[in-house]
Amino acid sequence: MKQLTLILLLPLLIASGSAVQDTTAINSETDRNPVVTVISIEGSISPTTTNYINRGIQVANKQRAECLVIQLDTPGGLLESTKNIVQAFLDSEDLPIVVYVAPEGARAASAGTFITMASHIAAMAPTTTIGAASPVQMGGGQTDSVMQKKIFNYSESFIESIANRRDRNAEWARSAVRDGEAITAEKALDLNVVDLIANNREELLQKIDGRVINQDTLKTRNATIEELPQNLAEKLLGFIMRPEVMLILTMIAIYGIIGEVTNPGAIVPGVAGVIALILVLYASAAMPINMAGFALIGLAIILFVAEAFTPTFGLLIAGGSVSFFLGALMLFQDLPESMELSWAWLIPATILTTLFFIWIVTEGVRVQFTSHKTGKESMVGKKAEVVETINSQRGRVFVNGEYWNAVSDEVIEEGGDCEIVSIDGLTIKVKPTSDSEASQTST
Repeated sequence: MKQLTLILLLPLLIASGSAVQDTTAINSETDRNPVVTVISIEGSISPTTTNYINRGIQVANKQRAECLVIQLDTPGGLLESTKNIVQAFLDSEDLPIVVYVAPEGARAASAGTFITMASHIAAMAPTTTIGAASPVQMGGGQTDSVMQKKIFNYSESFIESIANRRDRNAEWARSAVRDGEAITAEKALDLNVVDLIANNREELLQKIDGRVINQDTLKTRNATIEELPQNLAEKLLGFIMRPEVMLILTMIAIYGIIGEVTNPGAIVPGVAGVIALILVLYASAAMPINMAGFALIGLAIILFVAEAFTPTFGLLIAGGSVSFFLGALMLFQDLPESMELSWAWLIPATILTTLFFIWIVTEGVRVQFTSHKTGKESMVGKKAEVVETINSQRGRVFVNGEYWNAVSDEVIEEGGDCEIVSIDGLTIKVKPTSDSEASQTST
């Protein structure tokens, strides 16, 4: 009977235990201190920025954060990267995204305007600006009027759809693209471009506390701020994708590979050149690099090497210098204005590369393809000391630490110097040096 009673009560005990666990879990969730994940973006928008933001969204979701705060200060960036970031914001239904243009003096220019307006909550610090979103600043390079018009139309439609999705001022958004208009934080708040102005992060979290995003109420007033810095890979890739670094890597690749070809067995130049080349190719795949620039740099290398075999008295070197400069200039012309390579990098790089090929490569190639004299042949042309008077029959000289039999068409007295003309077996033929002839004449 007792066993039957226990069997009947067992389901009730299990159910009550589950209820206690659920209640504990609910209470634990309720008592959990809210968390806000914060990432900081400073500089141009690039593929590395996209990866950083996507990782921030993933980490914030794992932390079950109230929201992801992105502190932004950017002059602009790549349009493709901007589109990917905006898409990630629009797809983030469970995690509110807060873009905070800060600190004071920061800007959300060009690509930053798209990113700020795509967030669930847009905030700015005092004395910050937003706008100047013309696609000329986001795409770089030179395009014809038809293509430029297409880019403008697309960008206007893109930012208008973002503004409508977030219930922001679509008319101003279009003017930011069409006319390059930029405004202050205060005016942006008046025009319904952003949602609020906050002096610092703490004030920002207080002001967004209680806002309803996707039917969830934010609890950020006393939230714990979890900073998420860039990891080593993101820092390294972001560094590699800077135009000046890509130019340096291109030069290292050229110097290293050419140095290894002209001096086989050095190993270090070849390894460094190959590694630099791989890094350049990786960065080129992620960035809008103009391939005509690579072609001109390749032509410059050909002209530099050809100078070693062609007596053009520097014409090919000059042509190679011009080709390298134009190639480096065109290489990054499709980047936005904020990522352009300045002449302060181009001119020294051109001069250094020209000097490299004049001094190292020219001599290295000549040595590489010039026949080398070894053994006895290397003695021809050297001076020797006469230790026994030399005539057409006999004589002896001292050279390279050895005594040799010697003959000469002219008599050379002991103690004089002579020059080796040829070698026949164990006998060398010599001739008087100019000093030796002058000595004999004066005697």
